[in-house]
Parts: sequence; C-alpha cells; structure tokens
Amino acid sequence: MWRLFLVFLVPLMLSNVLQSISQTLNSIYLGRMIGVLALAAVSAIFPIVFLLISFLIGIASGSTVLIGQAFGAGDEHGVKKVAGTTLGATVALSILIGAAGYAFSPDLLGLLGTPANILHDSDLYARIVFVTAPVLFPYLVYTTFLRGTGDSQTPLYFLLLSTAIGLVATPALIAGWFGLPHLGVASAAVASFVAQLAAFAALLAYLHRTRHPLRFDLEMLRDMRVDWKIFSTVVRIGIPAGIQMITVSLAELAVLSFVNRFGSSATAAYGAVNQVASYVQFPALSIGITASIFGAQCIGARREDRLGSVVRAGVGMNYLAGVVIVGLSYAFAWSLLGWFITDAHTLEIAHRLLMITLWGYVVFGNTSVLSGIMRSSGTVFWPTAIGIFTIWGVEVPVAYFFMRRIGLDGVWMGYPISFCIGLALQYIYYRFVWKHKTHERLI
Repeated sequence: MWRLFLVFLVPLMLSNVLQSISQTLNSIYLGRMIGVLALAAVSAIFPIVFLLISFLIGIASGSTVLIGQAFGAGDEHGVKKVAGTTLGATVALSILIGAAGYAFSPDLLGLLGTPANILHDSDLYARIVFVTAPVLFPYLVYTTFLRGTGDSQTPLYFLLLSTAIGLVATPALIAGWFGLPHLGVASAAVASFVAQLAAFAALLAYLHRTRHPLRFDLEMLRDMRVDWKIFSTVVRIGIPAGIQMITVSLAELAVLSFVNRFGSSATAAYGAVNQVASYVQFPALSIGITASIFGAQCIGARREDRLGSVVRAGVGMNYLAGVVIVGLSYAFAWSLLGWFITDAHTLEIAHRLLMITLWGYVVFGNTSVLSGIMRSSGTVFWPTAIGIFTIWGVEVPVAYFFMRRIGLDGVWMGYPISFCIGLALQYIYYRFVWKHKTHERLI
C-alpha cells in the first residue's frame, strides 16, 4: 500500500506544490514589482473567492468518491455518467457563482472592513477572478475526475503547462513587456485566466486524441444532462464537504476581519504566511484525497480488508512529509517570508504568525486522512459536523479571546488549538463508530 500510495501521491503532491508555486510567485511579483499594498489587496479577497467556490469543490469531491467506486468495480460507463452529470452542474453553477461574486464583491469587501487604501485594487482583482470562473471550475472538476480513476499524472502535466504560462504572463503584464498593457494588481488574475484556459484546452485535446474514456465528445455532452439519481448521491456526499469548506472560508473571513483591525501591514503578513502555509497544508490535503480515492476503490472492488492499510499508509506519510516540510520552513522562515515582504515591521509580524501556526498543519494532515477514508464510503455527516464545530466552536472563539487578551499574536493561536481538538474528535468517531460499519458501493 505504501508503494501504491507513493505512485499516486507524488504527482498529486507535485501538482499541489506547483499550484502553490504559482500563487507564491504571483505574490512575489506583486510584492516586489508593485509593493506591499498590492500584496495586501490580493490577500484581502482570497477568503471571498474561496467562499464562493467552496460549493463546487464540495460537489467535485462527491463525484470523486463515486468515480473511485465505479472505477474500482470496473464500471467504465458509470465513471462517465458521474463525470457528465457533475460537469453539467459545474458549468451552470460556475456561471451563477461568477455573476454573484462580480455583483457583490464591493459589498463583501466592505463588510470585512478592508482597509481603504487597498479597497479599489482588491475589488478589481476579485471581479476578474469571478468573471473567469466558468473556465476555472470545469477545469478543476476535470482534474478531479481523472484523479478519481487513479490517474494523478495527466493533471500534473497540464498544470506544468499552465504554471509555465503564468510565470511569464504575470510579470509581463505588470511591467508591460512585449508591448502588453500595464495591468497592475489585475495582472496576476488575468495571467491566471490565460494560463488555465490554455491548459484546459490542451487537456481536452489530449483526452480526445488518446480516446480517453473521459474525453469530451457527444456522449459526454449527452451525459451532461443531469442524471438525478447520480446527482442526488453526489450532492448528498458533496454538500456536507462544500458546507464544511464554506464554514472554513467564513472562519477565514472572521479571522481576516480580526487581522484587518491591526492595519494593512497585518493583512499583508497574513497573506504572506498563507503562501508559506500552503506548502504544508496542500500535501496534507493531498494525502487525505489519496486516502479517499483509494478507500473508494477498495469499497468498489469489495476489498474492505484493505481500508486499514490505506489509513496506516496515509498517516505515516503525513507525518513523514509534514515534519520535513515544517522543519525546513522554520529553519528558513526569515528568508521565505522575505520573498514576499520587504518592510521590516510587516516581516516581523509574519514571522511571529509562522512560528505560532505552522506546526499545527501536520496535525491537520492526520485529520484529513481520517475524514478522507470515512468520506470514501459516503460517510460525511459526522466528520463534517466535527469539522464545523472545531472551526466555529474552537478556532474563531479562541482567536477572538486571545486577540482581546494579548493582541494580534493571539489571533494566530486559534489555528493549532483547533487542529488538535479536531483530530481528537475525528479519531473518536472513526475508531468507535465508523470502523464497526459495513460499507457498500453507493451506485
């Protein structure tokens, strides 16, 4: 199981690292080529973007479970039916979410108390992201379809393409290279759209040329008409995951509103540390996704006896990878944060935040494995309820309590405390409830 985990996990982790690198370099370009206020402007809208796409990400995670089970059972037609239904729903919802985000972006930023000196740029960046959602979201779910079949390599190849395009396009649009317009803060959003559009088109062309079962053809187009039985199962699994992601993003909005009280330097520090934390968080999430997919395939193949080995491999790899990445991040913290921030006061704030929070993401990775293996069987309610409780019952109240007692540093303490309590609660449910159930294929 360790070998199988590695074969799938390494490309998936590299994909997440590439996504993080792309976001990181955009932040470096903005912070270095424009200034710290540009970085703060982009950081201020990240939770809003995450909030509005969370529902679609939840649906994608629900489809991955069903695709994994169908693939494990050798049901190729079932794989394509799930993909078509999910894709049709994604296209419709991405249009609605994009329109809503574009219309209400200024109001949301205002409600968050976004500092006035970055409000205009934050709104501009957010509107571009929302307008381009109907391209981003279908691309996102297509990569999850492929991973549900156990293919983590193909999405990696096309992510390499989009990353390469973005690395050139962002600074070109900031500086106006090759006669291009100077787009300022909007450069990163426009470059990201161009890169993702090119990668999505290339992916569809590749799948068509290789006659892949998930290629977009007339059959897939017909399958985009919603199969309500499949869709209801996808929604039943996906909505709790989407709700949990929404509560995470709402909590980030709450935490960001706490941070914004301390000024734009604190907001910029928050954004810089999020970039570094993603290199720890995304591998942890990748291992949880791998556990979910492998668990779904085991259930589809009627091999429940392998579920325990999936959990052991996932937890072991989480601590192995997490300890190494966190240790390196602590060792080179000043240098890493210095890529984004040049102001000494802001750099000091970011360093304290990193020291307080980063170790907790290793604990978070363990939780991801347990919730992932339970999700593979369609068990989502209690893992989701526990996740929501640890966010709103622990993280936000703890952050507010310590902010009132010790100031900005207290805000950061909510993260590791909630991660530890979340792991304890998820393990209790996994060990004493879920392990004693019988798990069958859902469709």
